Amino acid sequence: MDQEQEAIAKAAVLIEALPYIRRFRGTVAVVKLGGSFMDAEEDLAAVCADIAFMRAVGIHPVIVHGGGKAISREMEKAGLAPRKIDGLRYTGPEELRIVEDVLATDVNRHIVALLEDAGARTEGLTSKGRCPLKAEPIQSASGHDLGLVGKVTDVDALLLRGLCDLGTIPVCAPLAIGPGGEKLNCNADEAAGAVARALAAEKLVNVSDTHGIRERADDETSLLSHLSEADAERLLSQGIITGGMIPKVRTLLEALKGGVRKCHIVSGRVPHSLLLEIYTDRGVGTEIVP
Repeated sequence: MDQEQEAIAKAAVLIEALPYIRRFRGTVAVVKLGGSFMDAEEDLAAVCADIAFMRAVGIHPVIVHGGGKAISREMEKAGLAPRKIDGLRYTGPEELRIVEDVLATDVNRHIVALLEDAGARTEGLTSKGRCPLKAEPIQSASGHDLGLVGKVTDVDALLLRGLCDLGTIPVCAPLAIGPGGEKLNCNADEAAGAVARALAAEKLVNVSDTHGIRERADDETSLLSHLSEADAERLLSQGIITGGMIPKVRTLLEALKGGVRKCHIVSGRVPHSLLLEIYTDRGVGTEIVP
């Protein structure tokens, strides 16, 4: 392709994006970052650049991030073997110290730095500073204590909206304050869903290692680009959605029932997947709508 044709192609992409830019200007999009793609500096930086672009063209992004892989590495270095009860990880005081150090100090600050490198104004919100999340301790399915593990019960929407109105991107770690002032470790997908519901977000986008939902797990060509709530429930009941995708999809469905207008699953390894999903006609992942 010569330079003129390349320039024309780029202009066509911008024209395709224009109605989406107009439609979503002023709306809130909660972006959940998680998975091993975050270990690849280039991939994470590219996603952060996409988020900075979203802010520049009028969307108000709010980020909630995980950091499970990094936490597991630090736990191993400290000689702490994972303790699971009914499939859920137990978090004691020593484990929570590591979780907080990784999420609040390492991961959160790194994402903030990448966004600022991309030209965005940001603020990290963690249990070590201004924390927008409150939670209640939870138990396992059989009633066993999980330690310092919680489920988000309240979100400081006023704080998050205030930052958005100032043109700042909030970057939230999935750590919350419990009823007695204790710090609680929360599931990042569930925390993102709670934030999206509290803000009545236009979109909740889950950026992870998967391209989306496939009709056949081993067939890349079977990606389902558009699903209704009923479609997603059917795929869950039929066992087509399996493994770690099950809680992700259930969290997205809960967000839709709570007033979020549209949910998406995209891969952080695909260049500009976030922008392609939001600003093009077809997208590159899976969208779920009411």
